[in-house]
Amino acid sequence: MVKKITNNDMQEALAAPLALVDFSATWCGPCQMLAPVFDELAEEMGSEVNFYSVDVDANSQLAEQYNIMSVPSILLFKNGEKAAQTVGFQSKESLADFVRSQM
Repeated sequence: MVKKITNNDMQEALAAPLALVDFSATWCGPCQMLAPVFDELAEEMGSEVNFYSVDVDANSQLAEQYNIMSVPSILLFKNGEKAAQTVGFQSKESLADFVRSQM
């Protein structure tokens, strides 16, 4: 399950041992294409990784804090620290490989 981050509060994601955070926007075509891929991956890998979604328009402070210049941007956090980042649409396989490379 993908949890939505609201009110610029990433505490739950940062407390997770491994968290994948999708920074996206409702007006972004590639973001809309990525959403079902992200959901599928959350179903498959949810026991190993926590999945979160951030609407950059509603959480502009977080977008600024993590220097999000393009959406979709996916950040992987390991024990509260940013470990990796990827930008743009990713296939499910590519995104799974991205996550596994950090496990």
